[in-house]
Amino acid sequence: MTTLASGTDTLTRDALTVLQPGFTGTTAPDWLLRRLGEGLASVGLFGRNIASPGQLAALTAQLRAERDDVLVAIDEEGGDVTRLEVRSGSSFPGNHALGAVDDVELTRAVAHELGRRLASCGVNLNWAPSADVNSNPSNPVIGVRSFGADTELAARHTAAYVTGLQSAGVAACTKHFPGHGDTAVDSHHSLPRIDVPADVLTDRELTPFRAAVAAGTRAVMSAHILVPALDPDLPATLSRRVLTGLLRGELGYDGLIVTDGMEMRAIAGTYGIERGSVLAVAAGADAICVGGGLADDATVLRLRDALVAAVRAGELPEERLADAADRVRALARWAGTADRSPENVHGDDIGLRAARRALTVTVAPGLERPESFKPLTEPPYVAALTPVANIAVGDETPWGVAAELIHLLPGTVTGSFSAEDAEDAEDGKDGRADKDRRADEDGKSGASAGRAALQAAGPRRIVAVVRDEHRHPWMASALGTLLAARPDTIVVEMGVPQAAPRGALHIATHGAARVCGRAAAEVITGLAGITGL
Repeated sequence: MTTLASGTDTLTRDALTVLQPGFTGTTAPDWLLRRLGEGLASVGLFGRNIASPGQLAALTAQLRAERDDVLVAIDEEGGDVTRLEVRSGSSFPGNHALGAVDDVELTRAVAHELGRRLASCGVNLNWAPSADVNSNPSNPVIGVRSFGADTELAARHTAAYVTGLQSAGVAACTKHFPGHGDTAVDSHHSLPRIDVPADVLTDRELTPFRAAVAAGTRAVMSAHILVPALDPDLPATLSRRVLTGLLRGELGYDGLIVTDGMEMRAIAGTYGIERGSVLAVAAGADAICVGGGLADDATVLRLRDALVAAVRAGELPEERLADAADRVRALARWAGTADRSPENVHGDDIGLRAARRALTVTVAPGLERPESFKPLTEPPYVAALTPVANIAVGDETPWGVAAELIHLLPGTVTGSFSAEDAEDAEDGKDGRADKDRRADEDGKSGASAGRAALQAAGPRRIVAVVRDEHRHPWMASALGTLLAARPDTIVVEMGVPQAAPRGALHIATHGAARVCGRAAAEVITGLAGITGL
């Protein structure tokens, strides 16, 4: 491969500086260390890079042995999106649960403890929090990653999260600007579009970002979404009107602007990552995130050379690239000198305590009094009605209540049921996501999944676990089949609780993190009383 520059001149170093690539493996590959020596200033970590806190600390030390001021970024929201605990589930309940509690001091404390754990492992930039207002309940990618559908609630908790995280010495990266909540499409797959008037955007989507800017967020991540009221032609990540005119100009933000992953289809499938990266920097982005799906030296060199070539061709002002690189270095300086509160002042169980407070418990008619519900004392059958996980969450992160119930009631049996069990998806020709979509087009088909769960459960008491029942007609149908035959079924909703509560006992956890499952299991088994009725 012929490259455009040797990696030693200022222009090429600046081009490397604005990249935030990922890589594979739990130790840094030689190519990454070499690029750090040539000017690369940021590295993005994902679940594939993390085996344990000790290993992560060794990895970040390896990176800093090559460049002591490197920005080490991670996508650690807590809740559904976790990288520190990708194989076990998060110790923190996530934004929607925190919004359900609506205690800003609790949100600040949770964010601080999460930041403390990141800092202890050498991570100094977190691509969090999500400031998106979940105004569209059918949103397939935000959901419980949002603090909620209320704008002011999302704003005050976004600010609290930023403050808590940064008090631990970890830079917050508030996302996804100008707001990803009113979308029905996942930008990992295609380009979402938000068709609302500018005044709605100002009053709703932008309010949490204003709060984040006022709280001093050190970074903001752009969204790959088309918002015609702001720019009818270009997605936000590539729009100078959005990044420079709105975020820098109207909102007065002066920190680092980071793009969402450039390999996502919303950009890569339309512009390509090279052209997209050039347009993003020209629009006002300072750091190009790439590496969730593309993680090799060839990708880094392609992007570096595309930026250098664009400057030399007059398509990208050299001073714009230099300004972007300077902002990356400025954040690195802040991270190296930030005040930290390293002591654990909130306790290791702050996440579990938050998850317990986030529960909403509803008993069936006739069981209005909490004492009327008899906790389980015999091992149940846990039927997980499982939708396709979105890419941001990943398939590898466990969720549900089964593991916690197995711990509390040994002998608990569990099974997973999905759109693949629906009657109109039995031909086996489509992928899992297609089956989920097809089953949702005919909610009646979910009855077969419900019958399969009933047969598997036998005489055991059933605990049915759902996620976003309101978004999945097949799931609602399966649950209806279960409840018609077994009205004593306990239902645990681990997504956004939009559907009406049903079941002998309905527990809304407002998230699917491990601690959410633990909190629900405590209620089911009587370790925790039913409160808030």
